[in-house]
Amino acid sequence: MRKLITLVTLVVSLALAGWAGAAEPGLMKVNINTDDAVTIAEVLDGVGMKKAEAIVAYRDANGAFQDASELVKVRGIGESTVSKNMERIEVEEAAP
Repeated sequence: MRKLITLVTLVVSLALAGWAGAAEPGLMKVNINTDDAVTIAEVLDGVGMKKAEAIVAYRDANGAFQDASELVKVRGIGESTVSKNMERIEVEEAAP
């Protein structure tokens, strides 16, 4: 019985570790110049729909972002949010 419990614990641990690795946020990317608010909210840590909509609104009003650090110009987005999401942010202009 003890071996069975150990085996089940091991299997569950490995399954959870694999699931956590697959959900690693750094693997997903978002283009802040082309993606919609839903995608931005899903990918960026600490950015919900309101902030994602603010990013899109800022982009629409001011043009494309030249650099990810420009996100701090968006109300509600601070340096810490940008810093923890740097690996997830792409800054490419939309094709004409």
